[in-house]
Order: sequence, then structure tokens, then C-alpha cells
Amino acid sequence: MAPALFACAWGGNHFTPLLLLYRQVEGYSAVVVDLFFGVYVLGVVPGFLLAGPLSDRLGRKRPVVVAVVLGMAASAVLAAGAGGVVLMCAGRFLAGLSVATAMVVGTSWVKELSSAPWDDVDPPRRARRAALVLTAGFGLGAGVSGALAQWGPVPTVLPYAVQSLLALAALVPLLTAPETRPRDPALPDGPAGRARAAALAAEVLADLRVPRPVRRRFAGVVLPAAPWVFGSAALAYAVAPSLVVSRVGDLAVATAALLCVVGLGVGALVQPWVPALARLTGGRQLVVGMGAAVLGAGLVALLAARPSVPLALVVAAVLGLVYGVVLVAGLVEVQALATPRDLGALTGWYYSATYLGFLLPEALSVSAPLAGEPVRLLAVLALALVCAGLVAAGLRRPAATRGA
Repeated sequence: MAPALFACAWGGNHFTPLLLLYRQVEGYSAVVVDLFFGVYVLGVVPGFLLAGPLSDRLGRKRPVVVAVVLGMAASAVLAAGAGGVVLMCAGRFLAGLSVATAMVVGTSWVKELSSAPWDDVDPPRRARRAALVLTAGFGLGAGVSGALAQWGPVPTVLPYAVQSLLALAALVPLLTAPETRPRDPALPDGPAGRARAAALAAEVLADLRVPRPVRRRFAGVVLPAAPWVFGSAALAYAVAPSLVVSRVGDLAVATAALLCVVGLGVGALVQPWVPALARLTGGRQLVVGMGAAVLGAGLVALLAARPSVPLALVVAAVLGLVYGVVLVAGLVEVQALATPRDLGALTGWYYSATYLGFLLPEALSVSAPLAGEPVRLLAVLALALVCAGLVAAGLRRPAATRGA
């Protein structure tokens, strides 16, 4: 199922380096372009919250097939709607649903396929497998689409056609992947079936709650760190490119793609080392990740005051480090807290929190009348400091482990 997860991640992030393209070709303002970025989150959050509990009952394969098809539909709408705000928002919403479903269900599926009887690896490696596939899709999608938009023909169409072909190809091995979660029995016909359906709906809604025994640990450790997974990524490849656009001439789109690849490339490189970091720090790898987030936010503020392409590359690398460490460390924490019954739901809550970070560029654009860019980015630095402090405090309390 890894090709499907890869194709959906590609479809979720290949839009990012095209942000500057839409400003140049279609004349959209920074606020509208960042709105396209933010609407994606509106599709992501319900997808995260509902896909997990539903897959816990319906099985893993069917939701991932739906995610791949939704990704192709999103690409078709975006390719057709470059000149219309409504169509662009609709396409981004569908892309969010696709990525959310693939991430939540796919991560749970990879974790289960990495356990007996299919495989037997340690829990950090299970989380790392899913994170690496996602990161590869996010990074390569942005890099290839950015190159096609910069130098290829029909720049607002070709990137989406490539993603659709990848998704179509991924369906072939996906259909042969083993199901790891038994499907609930089929509903009977008539009033008994309707009553059972209503009961199942109530159970799914109940599954959306974070289990009481782990709420304090989840709220105190996971939630303050999670938004910095994609908050750091958004700073690296949505905010940083706009800060150096005056320094790169006609290569704005290629520069955005390069910063995205650097950030996610560093993120992919550090992920295999997160377990070693956990051993070195006594399980406080999230503190290291949040410390890097503070450093990265400070460097972005410096970049706003002194635009420089070399500094932008350093910024992307540091923020990629944040992305890689916090993503894997957060998944390890969540999988340690969850039981098999609520793994999908708890993973959904975690990913929902990570994607709140994608609202950061829109917040910076909307707040532009209030203060200059360096000042607004210093506010981001202050927020990173607060979150790092909360994570450090939360890790001092013992965890309430419920599952493996």
C-alpha cells in the first residue's frame, strides 16, 4: 500500500511550489493564494477525524482506495480551475480529504503490516516507515511539480496530470494489499438494520473522543508539538520563498520548489535517527525538535529582515529537521498511547493537530496590516518558545501507556 500513500502525499503537497505561479500568472493576491493553502486544512481535519474511526470498523483497504480516487479528482478540478477561486478552493478541499484519509488510515495500516503475522519490527520503526513514505511523497511531489511549472509546458495543468497518472498506477498494487482490520458484520435489512446503523454512527462519534486515561499526556505533550510539524514546513516552503522572491528573478517557482525539497529532504534524512535521538535524550526527542523549531522561527524572522537565498536554504534545512523529528516522535508517542481499537481515531487527532500549522501562512497574510513582517515572525518565534516550554513540562510527567 506504500505507493498509494506516496501518491496521495504527492497530491497533497505538489501545489505548494505553485503558489507563486498563481500569483504571477493569474494575478491572485497573497491573501487569496494563502487561502488556497488554508482551504486544504478544511478538507484535512474532517478527513483526519472521520477516516480513522471508520477504518477501525470498515477495514483499511476501502478508505485508502477512496483516498486515491479523491486525489485524482482533486488534480482534475485544480487543473481545470486555475482561473477561478471557487474551483481552486474545491480542488484543494478534495486534496485535503484525500491526504487526510491516506495519512490516517495508511499510517495505521503500515503499523499493522509491520506487526505479526505480516512482519515484526520495533514500534519506532513502524512509525518511521509511514513517515518516510509520506515525506518522500511530499518532497518529490513538490520538487517535480515545481520543475514542471518552471520549465515545462502548460504549467497549471501538467503537474496535476503527472499526479493523476501516479495515483492510477498506485491503485494496481493497492488492490492486492492484505487487509489487517476485519470489517464489522454487514447490516441486516429493515428496521433492525437502520437501528444498527444508528448505533454504529453513535459509536463512531464516541470514538472521536480522546480516551480519558491518555488525555493529559496527549494534551500536554502531543498537542503543543504537533502543529509545528507542518507549521515548520509551511514556514520553509510557503513563507520563506516569498521573502526572497526579489532576489531570484524569473526563478521564483523553481526556488520555492528547491526550498521545499531541501526542507523535506532533511526531514527524511533525520527520521531514521529519531530512535537514536530518543535514546540519547532519555525519551525527550520532542524537546529537541521544539528547540529546533524555536531556532527555525528565529531564522525566518532574520530572513525577513535580511533576505538572502543562502540564508533561505539554511532556514529550510533547520525547519526540515523540525518536521522530521517532531513528526516521528509524535507518532511514536501516539502509537504508545493507543490501543488497537482507537489507533485510527487517535492518529486522526494527531494529524489534525499537525495540519493546523498550515494555517500559519494565512494568519501571517491576514495580520499584515497590523505589523511589519519581521515583527509578525517574531510573534511566531514567541509562540514556538511557549510550545517548547509546554512540551518540556509535559514530558516530566509519566506517560499512561495503553497499547503498543
